Amino acid sequence: MTQDFSIVHLLLNASWVVQVVVLMLMGVSITSWAAIFRKIGSISRIKELNETFERDFWSGTSLNELFAAAAQNAKTSGPMERIFASGMREYQKLRERRINDSSALMDGARRAMRASYQREMDAIESNLSLLASVGSVSPYVGLFGTVWGIMHAFTGLAGMQQVTLAKVAPGIAEALVATAIGLFAAIPAVLAYNRFSRDIDRVSIKLETFIEEFSNILQRNVSASSTAH
Repeated sequence: MTQDFSIVHLLLNASWVVQVVVLMLMGVSITSWAAIFRKIGSISRIKELNETFERDFWSGTSLNELFAAAAQNAKTSGPMERIFASGMREYQKLRERRINDSSALMDGARRAMRASYQREMDAIESNLSLLASVGSVSPYVGLFGTVWGIMHAFTGLAGMQQVTLAKVAPGIAEALVATAIGLFAAIPAVLAYNRFSRDIDRVSIKLETFIEEFSNILQRNVSASSTAH
């Protein structure tokens, strides 16, 4: 009689430890896939919002108009626009307090933008640690299930007079399923982590470049105001 070696049949007949390990890995895999799809959407939206604001920024629109628009769209704006708004807000506050020292103005605006940049990067990098953990831990969890399953299979064969491959194979097969599912959970998480890390690095470089460019513009404004006075 031919034995059923389908994955479902093997799991239904596996030891409870292997079944628990497999259920954990499947739950982790579903969670990581949900995080992957959310991150794909969020990074795409961040890139689009940053490009739109950068286009408006270099279109010749005045800084005051851009700041007014950023304040109005605070809930839907992108990271670059929020960084701009934080720097511009601090710059205007210092000007309102009659601070005309160029270094004080620039230091204040730059600190505000740096703080906003750090908050934005923390938000953008959310869930990356989850993918890294899934990618690194899942294979070992699956391997634990496999080792336990093989131990359980050989323990069950200890009292038999004659051991054949047909009797050993089902136990080993059901144990190896745990390793397979561990790899199934880990591989997409590792690939997604590497891809998102590269995308986030590009976003980070773009934001840092914008901070420097905007700082130069503010510096020119401060110098022009000082010369006028």
